Amino acid sequence: MKQKAKVNSVYVVGIALLSVYLFWGGTYAGMKVAIETMPPFLMAGVRFFTAGAVLYVISRLSGAKRPAGHQWRSSAIVGALLLLGGNGLVAWSEQRVSSSIASLIVAAVPVWMMLFSWFGRGGKRPNTGVIAGIILGLLGIAVLVFQPGRGESGTAADLIGIITLLAASLSWAAGSMYSRSARMPDSPLMSTAAQMLTGGVLLIAFSYFTGDWSKLDVPGISLRSYAALGYLVIFGSIIGYTAYIWLLKNADSSLVSTYAFVNPVVAVFLGWAMVGEKLTVNTLLAAVIIIAAVVLVTIFRGKPQRRTTQAALDIPSRQPSVH
Repeated sequence: MKQKAKVNSVYVVGIALLSVYLFWGGTYAGMKVAIETMPPFLMAGVRFFTAGAVLYVISRLSGAKRPAGHQWRSSAIVGALLLLGGNGLVAWSEQRVSSSIASLIVAAVPVWMMLFSWFGRGGKRPNTGVIAGIILGLLGIAVLVFQPGRGESGTAADLIGIITLLAASLSWAAGSMYSRSARMPDSPLMSTAAQMLTGGVLLIAFSYFTGDWSKLDVPGISLRSYAALGYLVIFGSIIGYTAYIWLLKNADSSLVSTYAFVNPVVAVFLGWAMVGEKLTVNTLLAAVIIIAAVVLVTIFRGKPQRRTTQAALDIPSRQPSVH
């Protein structure tokens, strides 16, 4: 019986891990399709507010307490950095660059987090493996920035899109770092629900100032874009995140953290297979370099340099990114 239970457990872990790999990896192509006929910030706001409302109800039915006032405030800050500054800018940038490039630059977030940790107050010099990962990550981004050819909207489109993506990844990294010490709800699901609800409200409000509401043409929204939005809400934000939370409690953290370098591989493949994006030599080379960088940072970040403490370098692999 124990052997059978163990086999079933391994099977469930495999299903959950595959869900995180595929569903989160597919969010970049999903955003690309959704913004074909939907304004980007408004689309992102609707997506996260809807997903947050569903997760809030699930959390309450599971016995989680309502967030206190200070917890809503912290959630709003994290939501602003992760969702408005992070995901919202990613959605906007995909009007100019491919979902593949977007996924690769966002994949470098652990590199920025390590740099923040290094140069922040009380930061210590990371070990050689992490430094190698940081250098590789910056090199991979440089390969994307300086690749030849035009963007999807003109000569400067790639550069504008990539600069926007860099800003998004920096915001994402800052939000992840802030969340380490923020006073959030104890329930992981309720914490994410609060982030999504507040972030969704901020995105919808911000979309008014970007002109998204004036660009909204409800009759002109395609079934394809509606389907993509549904995918982002159900599979990307609800099922994918729930699977991730379950994995954190039932699987080894080093196994769970592999999503950080599997997601961009899935995103690049789906961008080519489902959205028809062209894969240049530079994009493929950058993919190899950036993924290698994330692997190095993930593997070596917990190994202290001489006179360097674990606490100064640790980045919370158990803090999820909100895809």
